Amino acid sequence: MQFQFANVLVFFGLGVLFVVGMLALGSLLRPDNPETLKLSTYECGEPPTGSAWINFNIRFYMVALIFVIFDVEIAFVYPIAVVYKEWVKQGRALYAIGEVGVFLAILFVGLVVVWTKGDLEWLKKVPAESESERSKAPPPMRDAA
Repeated sequence: MQFQFANVLVFFGLGVLFVVGMLALGSLLRPDNPETLKLSTYECGEPPTGSAWINFNIRFYMVALIFVIFDVEIAFVYPIAVVYKEWVKQGRALYAIGEVGVFLAILFVGLVVVWTKGDLEWLKKVPAESESERSKAPPPMRDAA
């Protein structure tokens, strides 16, 4: 029983030793001549403009996440499409269609929710605040410093 744990420990130790050894070997062999151009930020071949520390709209992150979710859908549907002909021969075609249909229906409901929330819009409209709501709001706090 402990022999199996020893195997795992030996392989873990060899893995750590390999990684540390390769990093050490790389630091010994690679040239070390930093230049201003080499240390600058790479922006698709264009010279960088401005600071890299800028605020960007969270909308881009949301659209990217939505894309990833619907892109991964293909990774789940593709294997069923590959074996579908075999399933037809085995008489399980309706099961496969039903399975994919339920999966796509769930994703379609998610798409509808995202669409109705307006997360697919590049330019969101901010609802205008009425004058009565502004007068009810407490005045902004001022720094005491």
